[in-house]
Amino acid sequence: MSLWAARVGESLAPEVEAFLHGDDAELLPYDCTATVVHARRLQAAGLLSDAELAEVEETLAGLEWEPGDEDVHTLIERKLGEVGRRIHAGRSRNDQVAAAFRLYVVDACDEASAKIRSFADVLLERAAADAEMRMPGYTHLQRAQPVTVGHHLLAWAEMLERDLARFAHARAQAEPSPLGAGALAGSTLPLPPPPGPVTRNSLDAVADRDFALDYLYAVAVLFTHLSRIGEEVCLWASAEFGFARLPEEAATGSSMLPQKLNPDVAELARGKAGTAIGRLTGLLAVVKGLPLAYNSDLQEDKAPVFAARRDAAGALAALAVLAAGLELDRERLAAAASDPLLLAADAAEALAREGVPFRDAYEAVAAQVRTGTFESPGSSRRVSPGPADVRAAVAAARGRIAV
Repeated sequence: MSLWAARVGESLAPEVEAFLHGDDAELLPYDCTATVVHARRLQAAGLLSDAELAEVEETLAGLEWEPGDEDVHTLIERKLGEVGRRIHAGRSRNDQVAAAFRLYVVDACDEASAKIRSFADVLLERAAADAEMRMPGYTHLQRAQPVTVGHHLLAWAEMLERDLARFAHARAQAEPSPLGAGALAGSTLPLPPPPGPVTRNSLDAVADRDFALDYLYAVAVLFTHLSRIGEEVCLWASAEFGFARLPEEAATGSSMLPQKLNPDVAELARGKAGTAIGRLTGLLAVVKGLPLAYNSDLQEDKAPVFAARRDAAGALAALAVLAAGLELDRERLAAAASDPLLLAADAAEALAREGVPFRDAYEAVAAQVRTGTFESPGSSRRVSPGPADVRAAVAAARGRIAV
């Protein structure tokens, strides 16, 4: 039975009930946690006995979803039996679901951060190992200057480090508890505030979904980074580049072409970026015109967050396997990095060190490149930053990311 059934005389039409139903089973453990917190508030106010509180804590420990209830809230009340008829005093499903959803987002942020760190650890391990392996750096997908594989992988790690900061921000936004806000204006019952930080305004407490938007934004930016990494892996593994061979534990074959080894992990990470951006845009559109306080439109907040969590966890885990097993072709990379034209900027700077105005130096070197008479200055093995710089940067990044 619905928690509001006493107000409606007739049963809902099946079509209406199906339309109104939202899939919130993933919230169950978080709703149980929030319900235990609320039960302790009721006990502190003398509205629940010690024995009843113990019954709530025992019943909700490890409670599993069962189909048939309207939502997780009705499941919890049904499982609590007679105590369940007392447990809703001083709260509404509005602050109840907001509390559970905030706990869910906090957990999702922690999960994403842990998996980002695991992926970053793989990249940093490889960056240290490949600190001396030379490769061309690119702008406009044209060879630009020589770098090392270690320096390039550190660039990937820098993206992930910024992602950690975004998930930390989303977590902080989700932490304050809305318990006590009730439907929108609190309760007349003398309940103590929940432990920890709390929301300041009861109207905003039940209507706010900024924390979910912050989470979806963090996931969307994460996937733009994973997409860029995936694109580079696709390029490197192509025959045209030939810089890397995909590990067979993180690649697929073709149903028709026996020779193929496909970068599906990299491609799917790239493809899911569009979906991640769409989820953020979709929830922004849901909340952009809602009057205060709660509206049922907000039932649409959970599905994109649930899906984003699954995609982020799956992509980060799979990409860590891919990055760990990627086989780099040292000779192919070194040959590409030995292109004399990669040192054209060095040649212009050498003239500048001798007092030639840089623009004059640039034009002189450009003329040599245009006429095919350019000769690289000094050693063709120039890379910057060097291996020692890369290893120092790896050590510094490990210290930051491990925090």
